[in-house]
Amino acid sequence: MGVPGSNGWDAPVSPETSAGLGAVTKARSSKLRSRHVTMITLGGIIGASLFVGSGNVIREVGPAAILSYLIGGLLVFLAMRMLGEMAASRPAIGSFMEYARVGLGDWAAYLVGWLYWYFWVGVLAYEAVLGGETMSTWFPAVPSWAWSLILIGVFVGTNLISVRTFGEVEFWLASIKVLAIVVFLGAGILFALGLWPNATFAVPNLWEHGGFAPNGLGVAFTGVALVIFSYFGTEIAVMASAESVDPAKGIRQATSTIIWRILLFFVGSVLVIVTVVPWDELPVPTDVANAPFTVALTRFGIPGADIVMQLVIFTAVISVLNSGLYSASRMFAALAEKGFAPKAVAQKSRSGVPVVALLASTIGGLIATLVNFLTPGSGIFDFIMNSAGLVALFVYVFIALTQMRLRQKMTPDEVAALKLKVWLHPWLNILLIGAIAAVVIVMLTTESGRSQVWTSLIATGVLLVFWPLVRRNLQRRPDHQATSAPLIKES
Repeated sequence: MGVPGSNGWDAPVSPETSAGLGAVTKARSSKLRSRHVTMITLGGIIGASLFVGSGNVIREVGPAAILSYLIGGLLVFLAMRMLGEMAASRPAIGSFMEYARVGLGDWAAYLVGWLYWYFWVGVLAYEAVLGGETMSTWFPAVPSWAWSLILIGVFVGTNLISVRTFGEVEFWLASIKVLAIVVFLGAGILFALGLWPNATFAVPNLWEHGGFAPNGLGVAFTGVALVIFSYFGTEIAVMASAESVDPAKGIRQATSTIIWRILLFFVGSVLVIVTVVPWDELPVPTDVANAPFTVALTRFGIPGADIVMQLVIFTAVISVLNSGLYSASRMFAALAEKGFAPKAVAQKSRSGVPVVALLASTIGGLIATLVNFLTPGSGIFDFIMNSAGLVALFVYVFIALTQMRLRQKMTPDEVAALKLKVWLHPWLNILLIGAIAAVVIVMLTTESGRSQVWTSLIATGVLLVFWPLVRRNLQRRPDHQATSAPLIKES
């Protein structure tokens, strides 16, 4: 975001940082193509939290859950716009961790980078357990823990080959998710309007069962705390774009179109569900058979709806597992490159894959997965899951603060030259930070929310304890650049 110079912003940066391998010279054939980036952008945030978890939100909020998803999506859109402004200017960096280092200091990069990696290690464990249990129901001869290990092994293999292989696998997995939702939306609209066979006009379901907000509009704002985590993972599209043939184009596409993806896939799906199925008739989504999408498909009269949704949700699970390995390995390599982790972690294969970081991240996920199966009553697995709960909110706050800081350092000419710009700066940054603070306050009003807040703070506290040691090691590095240097070269 600055002019070429020798300051902290324009100095050579980590090519590994959040997939910033565009700075590394390598064959174009090993990079992601436009179609890969497009499908990762479209399907990257569609997971089990939408297919299954949306049922809990609807049961608590009613049809007003539409507002919950809309408000949560707006907050994520603002964060992505801020990230996009920074990433479009320097796509070779492509990471909120690197931007935080330059804009706020080493401490910010260390904290947000490790928290982000920790989050994805937890996600790897969760998705591996969920995927293993699903496979075990189909093939019970093999125990679920074995299936979990097999799934991890398969996707470690796809990530080890090259980023192009990761992109190709993710392209097809995301395509299935996108196609499933498009078909669901099309059938749902016809059903709601009474144009589906044996269907009646169902739009009144939005207000006939206790009103649009049967539990009050305030609960709709409470629901934002539940849905905002469904959107986390949108930054993967920016990370992948930075490792594509045309990084700047991919980043602009990923950050500019997110609002339409949110409106179509999340808000649109929830709107169809609460229109087709009265909100108070939705069962508790304990499994795929009770998931809101399954219930809606059953209303359409589609035979084997539970089997269809099992396949779709399983696709979503392994897609997140694939993306999680990609994200965790790139962030871990970036931490090592900047001196926040052992230097050996930054080593790459000839195809540009950070092999050590990938395998180390896998070990973390494996440990968490095995803990779930070996000591299910210990509470360790639950702690890992809960302690990563606030990472999404931490990341969004760091993005808002960093973008605001970097913009302050720019000249009017540099601001005018931005290809992707945040509107109403800095008021939207302040709005985003304030809204996230409100979400945390709302989380403190519920037992599960308090658990996530306090365990996340404990994990953050542990990282802060080690920061003085990491800082001393940084100061000994001959290539370490002080981030107190001006971000924009004085003319």
